[in-house]
Amino acid sequence: MRKTYYITTPIYYASGDLHIGHSYTTLAADAISRYKRLRGYEVFFLTGTDEHGLKIQRKAESVGLEPKEFVDGIVAKIKDLWRVLDVRYDGFIRTTDDEHKRTVQWVFKQLYDNGDIYKRNYESWYCVGCESFYTETQARSFPEMVCPDHGKPLERVKEESYFFRLSKYADRLLRHIEENPDFIQPVSRRNEVVQFVKMGLEDLCISRTTFRWGIPVPFDPGSVVYVWIDALTNYISAMGYPFDMERFEKWWPADVHLIGKEILRFHAVIWPILLMALDLPLPKQVFAHGWLNLGGKKMSKTMGNVVDPIELSRKYSLDAVRYFVLREVPFGADGDYTEEALVARINSDLANDLGNLVYRTLTMVRRFTESRVPEPGREEPVDKEFKDRCLALKQAVEEEMDRLRLSSALERVMDVVGKANKYIDEVSPWDLAKNDASRLGTALYYLCEGLRITASVLRPFLVNTPSLIWSALGMPESMDNYSWDSAGDWGIVRPGQVTRRGKPLFPRIEFEDATDGSDAESAEVSAKRKAAGEAGTEAVGSQAGRGKERGLAERAGGQTGTKEAVAVAQDKLSQGADMQVGASQKDEANVITIDQFRQVELRVAQVLSAEKVQGADKLLRLKVSLGDEERQIVAGIAQHYDPQELVGKQIVIAYNLKPAVIRGVESKGMLLASKDDETLAVLTVDRKVKNGSPVS
Repeated sequence: MRKTYYITTPIYYASGDLHIGHSYTTLAADAISRYKRLRGYEVFFLTGTDEHGLKIQRKAESVGLEPKEFVDGIVAKIKDLWRVLDVRYDGFIRTTDDEHKRTVQWVFKQLYDNGDIYKRNYESWYCVGCESFYTETQARSFPEMVCPDHGKPLERVKEESYFFRLSKYADRLLRHIEENPDFIQPVSRRNEVVQFVKMGLEDLCISRTTFRWGIPVPFDPGSVVYVWIDALTNYISAMGYPFDMERFEKWWPADVHLIGKEILRFHAVIWPILLMALDLPLPKQVFAHGWLNLGGKKMSKTMGNVVDPIELSRKYSLDAVRYFVLREVPFGADGDYTEEALVARINSDLANDLGNLVYRTLTMVRRFTESRVPEPGREEPVDKEFKDRCLALKQAVEEEMDRLRLSSALERVMDVVGKANKYIDEVSPWDLAKNDASRLGTALYYLCEGLRITASVLRPFLVNTPSLIWSALGMPESMDNYSWDSAGDWGIVRPGQVTRRGKPLFPRIEFEDATDGSDAESAEVSAKRKAAGEAGTEAVGSQAGRGKERGLAERAGGQTGTKEAVAVAQDKLSQGADMQVGASQKDEANVITIDQFRQVELRVAQVLSAEKVQGADKLLRLKVSLGDEERQIVAGIAQHYDPQELVGKQIVIAYNLKPAVIRGVESKGMLLASKDDETLAVLTVDRKVKNGSPVS
């Protein structure tokens, strides 16, 4: 009998269209679900909608609709969003479903009969937007008594209500958290909940009489059940509780509730205490992730600062959006969304690293072995090292995914992609093709196997790209026929199978194209390319380098050199990488005039400080002195230099480049460096000169 895995998202409030912040939670749940299915689990992935409350009642009235008619329209849009994002949920629950209503009323009556619910008068401040009550002290701490999340004035509410004895279970909840350290994750959220509970819990208002759009209290039809028992109960009503206990016991307790940190207390305090009162097991884990912010502020339907994920998917591709959402921010932390960051991530990871690797590999197979995967021949240490890195990838991804570290899992994948690009440069198949057919076969076969393994472990995250890589490799069977464990095997690609090099998986995107030329960066990129004499060269993100004629320009990942050295360096600047330029070009089309060269103003600068850019593995932030001014420069050299190693050095920078924002950090200039197959070296002067001195 297969092991089961029950994962949930919050049920989303059906008051308006969802945005990329909501998609963050659901895409994470989808990736985890896909991963668990690949690992052999029987998975149930639940999502849905919370459809009751005063806010929805008022919204429906404002557009002349009945509440049910209003939420039906919203639910249709939400389901369409999940269809566009290819979210494969197993259950979609609505709090207006009859079975859910029946469970809610049963739970309410059970708690009342057990003495855990009582009735009394209640007066408090209330926010319609977040359906939260605030004490007098809390309300007066807000500027002008306006809800800090929704920007709406609080309303004074006075009514007779039913209360749940939340305070009765506080000590029991603290014991459970202490005895089950993984119950609330990340650790910072667990500590937050512990401190909150230790400050003392008040009994919870769980009914309302001031609006009608809700589930009636079973023995008091003048009251409706408030959100806590209504919405939270969805996790067990969807599993049949209490009317289908065989189904319920198969799936409960949930393995993980994925939620945003703003609803942590509801899920880590109120929900487990409700379950304790019902004498039911608690979920194994509540994981509260951070926010995907816009302009430093939480996205909010009420505030209107939202990004439409459907529009993004149509503009940049589904896999690009999925990759960005899952990779950009460590799961659990806050992060900022910008379209510039999305384009930079597409270009650096998907176009220049993954897409380029596929294109380079299949181009060499076509050129050197007539598109057929060759027999592997003699294995040298460099080949074995690459093979071992590929074979270790599956376990590395498992270790990260089992801890819900989705961004780190993708980072492990891209590490191997980077290693593969470096492997090409190390073994130089174009040279082996001249005099060592055995080693050529090994190199090309190992690259094809590396691509197969990469495609296999990308399946939880990307929905189209893995099968495209699989097909390009000429695999004879669908990848659905291959288990997750096959990613840990070697030798599955068959010598002789015919590869198919198609179009680039992820063509590079110029940011000016993405913004219709409205961003100032577009003019900057054009000017830099003109100054570099880039005409007639190819972008590395969409074409493979031909290896033998590799230049010295350093790509922002520090992995692949190509003959289009200057073009690569200039190309990368548009996505926020540093440029380290120094190449010898034989192609007459790449010759520049002295006037073109003079357009680039080079100066000597002294490094005053250096530090890593948060959230960027390859970037350093340098503060440099040019004598009469100081500047900040961002450079993709973190994998080659310890920050403190650079302090005090006099380096050479391109001075007259227009400032660019790289991963949210402004960069005013570009350092120069040289790179061979193994080493990157920042250009310095061989004796001390005045900071700011020109270089000619």
